[in-house]
Amino acid sequence: MDNIKVSVIVPVYNEERYISSTLDSIINQNFKDFELIVVDDGSTDNTLNIVNDKLSDSKINHKIIHQENKGVSSARNRGIDESSGDYIVFIDADDYILTDHLSQLYNPGYDFSLIQLVKKEGENTSSPHIYETEEMTTENFIKLELEMKIPFNFVQLSYNASIIKDNDLKFREDVTYGEDSDFAMRTLSYGDKIKISNEITYFYIQHQSSLINTSKLKRFDYVLVLEDLAEFYKKQNLNELASLIYTSRIPRAIFGNMNYFFYNDYSFDEVIAKMKELDLFNKLSKFQGDRKFSLKIKLFLLNPKLYYKMWKTFKNSI
Repeated sequence: MDNIKVSVIVPVYNEERYISSTLDSIINQNFKDFELIVVDDGSTDNTLNIVNDKLSDSKINHKIIHQENKGVSSARNRGIDESSGDYIVFIDADDYILTDHLSQLYNPGYDFSLIQLVKKEGENTSSPHIYETEEMTTENFIKLELEMKIPFNFVQLSYNASIIKDNDLKFREDVTYGEDSDFAMRTLSYGDKIKISNEITYFYIQHQSSLINTSKLKRFDYVLVLEDLAEFYKKQNLNELASLIYTSRIPRAIFGNMNYFFYNDYSFDEVIAKMKELDLFNKLSKFQGDRKFSLKIKLFLLNPKLYYKMWKTFKNSI
């Protein structure tokens, strides 16, 4: 396979309901110099047969890899190892992209490019974030993410493959929540600039029926991932970014996930017990920044039960 500029990696596991439309959206790209790498992570349904049938009838460069079930991070890492493009793009197996997705993301001369993503649940679609600049340093972008001033999902980026491979960057296979953001935040720290497009080309499909059942209280484990990321930044002498993790990103992650659990009627006692187990009250108190958000944290820390009752009454208006 010659002239491969972009490698598109799609991990799949039991996605027989969605994978056909996802593959169609990739096959129909107006950008042609790419390869598609589908890594089947031990599917037990008809996913692999659908992939084989769909791609055997297409003219695009592709690889279909089957491995025993090891998790989505392992599948993505296998895709990276098998890739040959100058840039790497990730697409989830139940999402879809518009025809200009890859052409928007292919920008030689930039380490990363970014497009806009919208979340779609049924007939409801979220609003994208609009940038007022066409490029940004990676450090400034990381700061905005750590301060949660921008919405961000790792699939919005194209990644310079040499940065990933030269620095042996991998998705963490030992965690089940936040491993994708962790990968992006580590990889971005090795780059220089991001090319930014305000075109919406990625549709992230949300399946409400599966969100609550699969997450449980493990969402709080993302705090541990962030702490490891802070140590990673310290070793790179990116001390300002490391500090932002402790004073902004971790408290925001704690508070956001806590309210997620409250919204979805998790037991107050179980949530509080898990927070105490992980020392999250102390970590929450480290927040520095927005005054309104700081007051919310102080109210909660002063009387968690009262905050909970008020939150349930007014549904996230406090």
